[in-house]
Amino acid sequence: MIDDVDIKIMSILQQNGRTKRNVLAEKVGLSLATVSDRMKKLEDAGIISGYHAELDPKKLWKDITAFILVYIDSSKHYYDFIGHIHNLDEIQECHAITGEGSHLLKIRTHNTATLEKLLTKVQSFPGVISTKTSIVLSSSKETNQIKITPPKER
Repeated sequence: MIDDVDIKIMSILQQNGRTKRNVLAEKVGLSLATVSDRMKKLEDAGIISGYHAELDPKKLWKDITAFILVYIDSSKHYYDFIGHIHNLDEIQECHAITGEGSHLLKIRTHNTATLEKLLTKVQSFPGVISTKTSIVLSSSKETNQIKITPPKER
């Protein structure tokens, strides 16, 4: 069961995954051992799945961010499609969706030439009928952080 202290620990870690455990312990008012135990339980439960550095894609020559809406003709191609997607490093996210299209991809790539090559690959996958691409001009908000609401406040 997640309590308010766990929520505070997770919130601090979302802001800075490198927060030292002794600093966490001080901020939540518990001992270092207790905070370590709580973190281990959250990790074992799969609630905390990792600690990551946040990189600036533009400073790593990934100047193009785009969303690709993919149309697949049949669900029989689903697993093949997913397998192909996992082999392409430019694809950061793949979501099976309702509504228009069957999948939404978020990609980052170097330039329009590499985007065109990626689109050619995606469009060649078995079952892919068509794609629609939207290139991101700017991003005013982009986050992986989750606002954690205790059950009693939902």
